[in-house]
Amino acid sequence: MTQAVGTSLIARIKGLAKLWLDVAGSAKGGETLSFAPDLPDDDLERLRKQMLACLEGKGGEVSARARAAALGREYLSLSAEGRRRFLRLMAGFGPDTARVGGATQALLAAGDDDQARLSAEAALRTALEPPYARLLTQFNALPEGVKFLVDLRAELMGMAKGDARLTALAKELKDLLAAWFDVGFLELQRITWRSPACVLEKIMAYEAVHAIQGWGDLKNRLDSDRRLYAFFHPRMPEEPLIFVEVALVRGIAGNVHELLDPHAPVGNPDEADTAIFYSINNAQRGLDGISFGNFLIKKVVEELSREFPRLKNFATLSPLPGFRPWLVEKLAEGEAGLLLPAEHRTLTQLSNGQGAKGSLKALVDDGDWANDPMIAETLRAPLTRLAARYVAQEKRTGQGRALDPVAHFHLSNGARVERLNWLADTSAKGMKQSLGLMINYLYKLDEIETNHESYSGTGKVAVSSDIRGLLKV
Repeated sequence: MTQAVGTSLIARIKGLAKLWLDVAGSAKGGETLSFAPDLPDDDLERLRKQMLACLEGKGGEVSARARAAALGREYLSLSAEGRRRFLRLMAGFGPDTARVGGATQALLAAGDDDQARLSAEAALRTALEPPYARLLTQFNALPEGVKFLVDLRAELMGMAKGDARLTALAKELKDLLAAWFDVGFLELQRITWRSPACVLEKIMAYEAVHAIQGWGDLKNRLDSDRRLYAFFHPRMPEEPLIFVEVALVRGIAGNVHELLDPHAPVGNPDEADTAIFYSINNAQRGLDGISFGNFLIKKVVEELSREFPRLKNFATLSPLPGFRPWLVEKLAEGEAGLLLPAEHRTLTQLSNGQGAKGSLKALVDDGDWANDPMIAETLRAPLTRLAARYVAQEKRTGQGRALDPVAHFHLSNGARVERLNWLADTSAKGMKQSLGLMINYLYKLDEIETNHESYSGTGKVAVSSDIRGLLKV
């Protein structure tokens, strides 16, 4: 799947470069630049002059688009080092500090004069706008320019760590994208087997929770007892931004292998009482931190409720992606009281002289224990109890948010922690991340707002009576 994504990306970059070559040559005097891949100093100076020409805006809109297209084409042709140098140069076109200082002084001097204060505030806002924001906006006007900027931010996030200039550029780009990708501009679409092939291919490539094993698997996930919805932006009509896969079943599902079994009989969606959200994927890394996942869930619940009035439960079947790393860390620290006395005794019997915690650490590291019914049953109580603690009580340092990212997402959206499911995903990924456990987050429509406010305000996690019982053990 990774190879397919890489091949698709290379083809897209080549197509975009050709498209922008046409745009770059469309204006009289449009310059076709050519830089060495690593952007040496001589080329960097030529690039600086081209960026200045873009900012000056001479020649009207067509010329501006041509210059921006030439810049974009060259960026796509550069090596990783060349792109870093390109972006650092762009980030250097920041606010004029003297102008900002003058505007600040004017604001301070305005005193109680309303007209002078309002004028000074407007001047300060203008002074604080970095010129590189105008460069970014020029890319937006190009064919597929919005997608280019989304991908650009994805690269920037990897480069910006420890670099103040690039961090500021990444922040500005995030703010621009957040405005352009306001939920009011997004369109919810149901994806079916008859959707465009290019969209189906991207769904397969972007699925990161439960990898899609070919076209047959995808067709199974789009059958009559399944639904797949995605958000799209009008400027990226063939690029899903975020998508959710739903199974229409009776009762809350507790095993992903059974849910995705291609040989299982197709259910009657009209008889379903539960919608299971079993995979939610952010498809564009460049939009990380720009939240519209909660709107997706709400919109999908509305759509499903209209289509299937008998649905009464809306729940997830989710992984606990940080559970195993958290437990390994706790075992390495030797936390006192991590295991209960009864758990100590049963694990010591399996230890071969290692002790209870040593035995558990060895089993967790090994991963084959799930194939041994006796060992699996021995681990069931301690791992389920510790998983409940991890999801409901462990928080990020200095924050009120859940340590587990999937838990934080659903708790922020007003869900409650409903049920832990033993050996619900015994795939290699499921064992490595979650030790085979999966969790149901339940969206009770009359509790969502209360749960959201409680979690957002105080960090309090809504839990079912079953989870509460595990936490008291």
